[in-house]
This record gives sequence, C-alpha cells and structure tokens, in this order.
Amino acid sequence: MAFKAAPLSNGFMVASMLGFIISAVYWSFGRISETWGFTFCLVFVMMFIASMVSMTKAPVPDELQIDTARKKKK
Repeated sequence: MAFKAAPLSNGFMVASMLGFIISAVYWSFGRISETWGFTFCLVFVMMFIASMVSMTKAPVPDELQIDTARKKKK
C-alpha cells in the first residue's frame, strides 16, 4: 500500500513555528517548567515535520482546495 499524506493548511505550519518559538522562549526564561517546555517544543516540532511531509507528499489539488475553501467561508 502506498503512503498517502494528508494535505494540511498553511496556518498549521505557521502555528507550529510560532508555538515552538514561544515555548522555547518561555522555557529558556523559566516561565514554564522544564518538563512542560520540552513537551510543548516536542509537539510543535512534530507538527512542523508533519507540515513538511504534507508539503512534499500531499496531492497538490487537495492542498489548494483547503485554502480556497477557507477563503470562500469568509
């Protein structure tokens, strides 16, 4: 069976990058504990990796359809 990646929106990648940066800054300044800081950073890194896989492996028409459907709702 062939691997099929799910198309993810552009906002998913932006949320992963911002989440990682904010978590890393809070973790480094001691505003959140080491356990939670590491966990949040790990989750956001996994989200970023998923968005990179989606960007390279997902079918292009499905990915474009996600962004246009969101624009039509507004």
